[in-house]
Amino acid sequence: MNDAILEVRGLKKYFGHGDHPVRAVDDVSFEIGTGEVLGLVGESGSGKSTIGRSVLKLVEPTSGEVRFEGSDLTRLSAHAMRPYRRRMQIIFQDPYASLNPRRRVGDTLAEAMATHGLHPGLARRERIAELLSLVGLAPEHAQRFPHEFSGGQRQRIGIARALAVEPTFIVADEPVSALDVSIQAQVINLLSDLRERFGLTMLFISHDLDVVEYLCDRIVVLYLGKVMEVAPAKELYRAPKHPYTQALLEACPRPDPAARRNRRLLEGDIPSPVDPPSGCVFRTRCPYAQDACAATVPPLRELAPGRFKACLRDDIL
Repeated sequence: MNDAILEVRGLKKYFGHGDHPVRAVDDVSFEIGTGEVLGLVGESGSGKSTIGRSVLKLVEPTSGEVRFEGSDLTRLSAHAMRPYRRRMQIIFQDPYASLNPRRRVGDTLAEAMATHGLHPGLARRERIAELLSLVGLAPEHAQRFPHEFSGGQRQRIGIARALAVEPTFIVADEPVSALDVSIQAQVINLLSDLRERFGLTMLFISHDLDVVEYLCDRIVVLYLGKVMEVAPAKELYRAPKHPYTQALLEACPRPDPAARRNRRLLEGDIPSPVDPPSGCVFRTRCPYAQDACAATVPPLRELAPGRFKACLRDDIL
């Protein structure tokens, strides 16, 4: 991708030492084009949030490259990272835990701008009112505390805080998973509108393929720290190529009773990243697994332009 703003190559993040570290992220590569929204999808424990935090250097990668605008962030000191902190922001999963309960909303937004020397003096107050309006809140909400808002409103405040420093890239880490379904749609629509308005690039993390369908241009499917499939969103929903992707799609709610009856749901739990299966990490839950799957780690193969699959078999989907 020639216009990639973010390039991740061979990213690994292991926790712990010795012979059995937690392999949270194990050799993951992807890229995001300028203005693109890339969805990162997988079950809980697949390493999605760790990837998001590694990209932002909120946790230090064990190895690999994270290139943002051509610079490898993994090689930068804390001081050298400072200019990138403004251009790269995050929206957290829990909108209440991510806000200081003792600070008024306006003070939280002002602090973000002050950290980077933006909008000094009266201009900062005007910018706070503008940010709140952008996310669907009233300027007078700046005087309230986080506990005075609903969950959806708090997440809007979290979005406003991310926008306060005028970033070009945002990691949205499960930003709607803690919200009611009706509120989820509102927040997704807001993110879509903001993306169009400001030309934002996003890494959108979710465990739910239904959530990413509307917002994302491409999707990376992750399982136990490894990439299973990469595809443009429309193609992935129309014709998934990996059995894990198919299982995730079949787990999504369907209005058709017949479709619900014919689902092939995943059995068992995701294995421990401390002791992942040999070969293909998905084989212990895959209905198509064969002996070779235990012996060989499937490479991520390009099936067609923009379509990749990590599976030894071509005869299953």
